[in-house]
Amino acid sequence: MGEIGIPRREFLYEIQFWEARRIINGYNARYHQGWEQARLIAYHVRYCMGLNKGEVAKTILEWLKFAWEKDEPAAPLSEEDRADLRAAMDAENKRLEQAQQKE
Repeated sequence: MGEIGIPRREFLYEIQFWEARRIINGYNARYHQGWEQARLIAYHVRYCMGLNKGEVAKTILEWLKFAWEKDEPAAPLSEEDRADLRAAMDAENKRLEQAQQKE
């Protein structure tokens, strides 16, 4: 707790959970720019000497993704895809029911 600047007793016993969460998020945000800079430097060091034969350069986000970078949300399913999923789930449920009845 020394890096955040809060005494251990205060952190453990005197602050609310939501306060601790905000403090930790603020601490992480303080170092966010440093992590981005380190990733950029590492990326350039990796690719400055060129690529091996047949190798394709990845984008910086493909090469090293941080935990705070979320994947793009999936596109919504079409009605046809939903119908296919329902049919597959129904078939699997019937198979499981038949297996349970045999036992």
